[in-house]
Amino acid sequence: MYSNEAYLLEQLQEAGLLSDHDVQKAKTGLKPGESAVAELIKSGVVTDEQIAQSIAVSSGMEYVDLHGFEPHGGLKGLVSLEVALKYKIAPLGTNGTALQVVVADPYDFETLDALPHVLQPDLEFYCSTPALIKTLQANLYGNEAVMGRGVFKTPGQIGESSSDDDAPIIKLVTNMLMEAFKSKASDIHIEPLEKDIRIRYRMDGVLVDVEHHPKRLHSAIIGRIKIMTGSMQLDEKRVPQDGRIQMSFNDKEIDMRVSIIPTNNGESVVMRVLDKSSLRLGLVDLGFLSDDQAAFERLITLPDGIILVTGPTGSGKTTTLYACLNFINRPDRKIITVEDPVEYELAGINQVMVKEDVGMTFAAALRAMLRQAPNIIMLGEIRDLETASIAIQASLTGHLVFSTLHTNDAPSAVARLSDIGVKPFLIASAVRAIQAQRLVRKLCPDCKTPSTLNDRELRALGLEISQVSEAVIKGPGGCSKCRQGGYRGRMSLVEIFTIDDEVRNMVNQQLTTPQLRKRARELGMRTLREDGIRKVLAGLTTAEEVIEATMSDAD
Repeated sequence: MYSNEAYLLEQLQEAGLLSDHDVQKAKTGLKPGESAVAELIKSGVVTDEQIAQSIAVSSGMEYVDLHGFEPHGGLKGLVSLEVALKYKIAPLGTNGTALQVVVADPYDFETLDALPHVLQPDLEFYCSTPALIKTLQANLYGNEAVMGRGVFKTPGQIGESSSDDDAPIIKLVTNMLMEAFKSKASDIHIEPLEKDIRIRYRMDGVLVDVEHHPKRLHSAIIGRIKIMTGSMQLDEKRVPQDGRIQMSFNDKEIDMRVSIIPTNNGESVVMRVLDKSSLRLGLVDLGFLSDDQAAFERLITLPDGIILVTGPTGSGKTTTLYACLNFINRPDRKIITVEDPVEYELAGINQVMVKEDVGMTFAAALRAMLRQAPNIIMLGEIRDLETASIAIQASLTGHLVFSTLHTNDAPSAVARLSDIGVKPFLIASAVRAIQAQRLVRKLCPDCKTPSTLNDRELRALGLEISQVSEAVIKGPGGCSKCRQGGYRGRMSLVEIFTIDDEVRNMVNQQLTTPQLRKRARELGMRTLREDGIRKVLAGLTTAEEVIEATMSDAD
C-alpha cells in the first residue's frame, strides 16, 4: 500500500496516532504481502486521512483535502489517464509554469523521480489519500479510470491516440510515430545535439532530416518513449536499454523495436518500425524476376539441407527468410525459428527468442528444437562452429534449415563456413544453395520518367550503347506519393549459387573462392550486378542505385 511501511509506522507512533500495542496487534497473523497499515485502517485504529496528513508533515508536502475539490474539464489535458493510473496521481492545476500534482505516497521516490521526465521538469507535489485520489481520477477521466484502464492495453502496448492523449509531449511522440508509419519509414532516430533534438526517419534506406525540437523537451520525450515500452527504467540514463512498443494505426498492428543509448548530449533513441504487412510479401514483391523466383521456390521446397541468405546488415536477409517461411508454411509442416530478437510474430510458426543471460543461446535453443521434431528450422544467424555444426547435423538428418551469414557474395559463404571450423565435406553435403542479396530503391511507378544511361554508367555496368537501344530506361521524377523523391520502396538484387554435384566436388577439393565463383558463373549464376543491370533495363531502378549497391562486385 505504501512503499516504506516501517518508516510510516514510526511516524504515526511519533505523531501519537498509534501505540506499540496497536502496531504489534496489526502485525500479528499477517500473511506475506499483507499490509499492517491496511489492517490498522480496517480495524478503525487510524483513518487513511490521518495517515495522509501525518506523512505529509513528515515529508514536507502540503496535505490537500479533496472532498470539496471540483475539477474543471481542462485538468485531464495536463496528465493523461495512463500516467495517472500508472503512478497513482492526479492533476490539481498549474501555478505559473509549475504543474501541481497530488500523490498518495511521498515515500515512493521512484515515482517522484520519474514524473519530471514523464510530465515536465517543473512540478509541485501535494499529498492526499489513495481513496480521494481515485475519486478525483474517476471525476476527471470517467469510467476508464473507475475500471482501471488506461490507453495501454498491456505493458508495452498502446492503442490508437484518443482524447486522453491531450498532454503536449504525449501528442508530440504519438504524432511522430504515426507520421513515421505513414511515411513508410523503417527507422526513427531521435538524436540529442548540443542545442536541440534532431528527428530523422530512414526511408527506403536513406536518412531524412524531418524536424528539430528544443533541447528542453528531450527528457520528457525520452521518458514518454520509455513508458510506452512498459519495460525500461525511467531513472536509468547510464546504460543502454532495449524495449518494444506495440501499437495500432488504422486497424494495422505496428511493432517498434526501441534501442536507447547514452551519449555525451543525452540519451539517443532508435526505433525500428516493423510493419507486419511486410510479412505477406511474396518473392516477386521482394524483387525476384520470374526465372530467379522459379529457381528459388524450387530450392526452398527441398525436403532437407541448408539454404543460406547472405549480405551485410540491412540487406533484407530476415525479410527474405520470412517470405520463404510464408511460402512453405502449411498445416502439415512444423516450423520452428530461433531469433535474436523475434522481429515479427508469424501465425502457425513456433518462434524462440535467444536470451543469453539465462543460457538460451542459439546453440542451446537449436538443440532443444530438434527434440520438437520439426520439419523446417529457421536459425537467425550462423555465428560460430557450435551453431553451424548443429545446423548441419539437423540438415543431414532430414530437416530443411534456413539461416543467414555475413558475406559479400554467395560463393564467399563456403569460405566463411570453413573459417569458423566446418569441415569441407560437411559443407558440400549439407548446403543446397546460397543466395547473396542487396537492397536498392525502386523508382516510383507513378512518376518515373524516360531516361538514358550516360557514358560513366555504361562503363560501370559494362554495357554498350547497342545493348540498351531497346531497353526501357527510367529515371526518378517526383510526386506526392513518393514525397517528391522519385523513389518508393526497395527491392532485392539477388545472386543464387546452387550447390550441384560438380560444385560439391570443388568444395571437397577446397578450391578458393575466386575458383568457385568462376565455375558458378560458367554454370549460369548471375552476379548481383548482372541482376541489377536487368532491373535497370526493365525500368525498375536506376544505374546509380545498382552501381552503389554492387561496388564490391568485381565481375
